[in-house]
Amino acid sequence: MTKGLHVPSEIGALKKVCLHRPGEELLNLPPFELERLLFDDVPFLEVAQEEHDTFAQILRDQGVEVLYLEKLVAEVFDTVPEAREEFLDQYIAEAGIKGQEMPKVVREKLNSITDNLEFVQKTMAGLTKAEIDMPLHASTTLDSLVNSDSESDLIIDPMPNLYFTRDPFAVVGNGVCLNRMYSVTRNRETLYGKYIFKYHPDYKDVSLYFRRDAAFHTEGGDVLNINEHTLAVGISQRTQAAAIDVMAQNIFWNSDSKVDRILAFDIPNNRAMMHLDTVFTQIDVDKFTIHPAIMGTLKVYELTPGTTPGDVKIKEICDTLEHILEDATGVDQIKLIPCGGGDPIAAAREQWNDGSNTLAVAPGKICVYARNTVTNDVLYKEGLDLLVVPSAELSRGRGGPRCMSMPFWREDL
Repeated sequence: MTKGLHVPSEIGALKKVCLHRPGEELLNLPPFELERLLFDDVPFLEVAQEEHDTFAQILRDQGVEVLYLEKLVAEVFDTVPEAREEFLDQYIAEAGIKGQEMPKVVREKLNSITDNLEFVQKTMAGLTKAEIDMPLHASTTLDSLVNSDSESDLIIDPMPNLYFTRDPFAVVGNGVCLNRMYSVTRNRETLYGKYIFKYHPDYKDVSLYFRRDAAFHTEGGDVLNINEHTLAVGISQRTQAAAIDVMAQNIFWNSDSKVDRILAFDIPNNRAMMHLDTVFTQIDVDKFTIHPAIMGTLKVYELTPGTTPGDVKIKEICDTLEHILEDATGVDQIKLIPCGGGDPIAAAREQWNDGSNTLAVAPGKICVYARNTVTNDVLYKEGLDLLVVPSAELSRGRGGPRCMSMPFWREDL
């Protein structure tokens, strides 16, 4: 049983991965709240769970140990009981609960759940007014009455994006970036990572390269481990350039880290390309899937350690993606495989369903969504071994197999 984290690449044989099985948070998604909660549609939970269970089993069949985010947090509370109270204080403070009385009522409700796994799942699912018995008594305030009759039936928002475990934190080599996420809706998700990396017996000693209370926002979908010395990070809708500065300072001078170069890719700021991993992912030693819209000359910044601790040197690289990746990987000839096989309509459609967002289980062996038939056919013809994940409902959350997984351990190449 390995303790700690070890992810020196995107394609080394995957040995341990963290997932979150979609839960009741998807049942607390009212259609009129979808945009605020960063969803485009309401997934059918039972089918989404079946698809996710198939994904997890595909990984197990490849010899991968599957860890579940909700179970890791429950294990923390089982082994360190006082951590649950500390978590609950912070959870309630960040839950956006309206009214003076309601935080106390919510605390009593959550404290009544004695099983730690059930407790964690409830905090993820959110809380509706129908679940709370609000007594009317002398100390009731106008504020609490007005807010109890407000339009939303949600006392605490659900966290429907949690099955995309790639984003709240990102494993880099032997350490982790615990992120401050772009939206208030998703930033609460990072609370679970905080307690895993603070208290879990297997993960409490890992180095933190970024913290959830940082001034700038970043998300794990923008972080790709090219190799143990080179990290690629997207400057995107979800990750600020200033966050990469912080990352560089914390990674370059940490004895746990071998990374001595960060490539910051400036990518378009839109929902179809919200993260670097929706634009390209590594699938083999010499192959990447890409979104055709990213082709051409890219603006990339190279960050390296300066001569004194804390000093970071930055230079701009204007070159093609092929040349930049050939230099980063040390491979003579990189092959870029376009989503949709280069057909503009197929590319746009399959990019929307994360055709470029693949999870490598080993070099040349990748998890893909079943629905991206055009892209998958191209990948087959390129000699790749495809592990096909059913995706009718999972894809509604706008994230692919890479988005749904956070590797904790990969073998060295």
